[in-house]
Amino acid sequence: MKASIFGLLAETSIHPGAGQDTGFVDLPVAREAATDYPVVVGSSFKGALLSYTRDLHKQDAGQWSEEQRNRVFGKQEHGGSLVVSDVRLVLLPIRSLTSHYKWVTCPHLLERLQRDMHRVGQPMAIADLAVDDQQFLGAVETGHELFLEERQFRCSGPLPADVLKTLEPLIATATTRKRLVEQVVIISDSDFSWFARYGLAINARNVLDNEKKTSKNLWYEETIPPDSLFYTLLFDRNDGTALSDISSMIKHHGYIQVGGNETVGQGWFAVTEIAGGNS
Repeated sequence: MKASIFGLLAETSIHPGAGQDTGFVDLPVAREAATDYPVVVGSSFKGALLSYTRDLHKQDAGQWSEEQRNRVFGKQEHGGSLVVSDVRLVLLPIRSLTSHYKWVTCPHLLERLQRDMHRVGQPMAIADLAVDDQQFLGAVETGHELFLEERQFRCSGPLPADVLKTLEPLIATATTRKRLVEQVVIISDSDFSWFARYGLAINARNVLDNEKKTSKNLWYEETIPPDSLFYTLLFDRNDGTALSDISSMIKHHGYIQVGGNETVGQGWFAVTEIAGGNS
């Protein structure tokens, strides 16, 4: 199968809803069951791509025919040629009390990215990473202390250059890529899990009575912060033009809206493609 990997950098807050409440959060984000990492499930992203092709009918260029749409995405009782993976997290922005925010990742996320890159014919080499709890790898002197939220970490070594080389192509904007070297830090898997579970924003939203201006419905929803970096794998199971059709659409527009709260400006990703091969 033909395959490609696409990097998605959140330009706004993202709310891929889970469809159920958890504790006091009425609308949490979707998460992977085993890891609790935030995720955009493949069916949601495929639906967003399909919706985008329909929106193109309202524009002058790049319109999709119904036949083309059915061939790529399928229709009832007939699968299309496009195969879409989950949209997986690789960098999570975390507030720092001692510097600008940091892009945080962990050995497990980088290992998984490495496996996925290999699956689409883009082998990459990342050295085995060993990071102890409450330590980090980053672009500062060994022993330097860093506060992420209220938690304290100590630098145990430099950020591997091959990590930056791997992450750069996933970001569409050159000026943003330049910030990777100063802002990416690698912490342990267990420390990262804590931030993935408890480090996302919880926003209160409300519906007011039109006359009394009192609350009719107060709820709390979770969002993934802007500048979070994700990636997804796309495959063409029929080795046809599905991937090139999607690639042309993304190159022409550069952005896609995914998840809920579109009318309040949420859900926008900047998308870039890393050319793949055969899986």
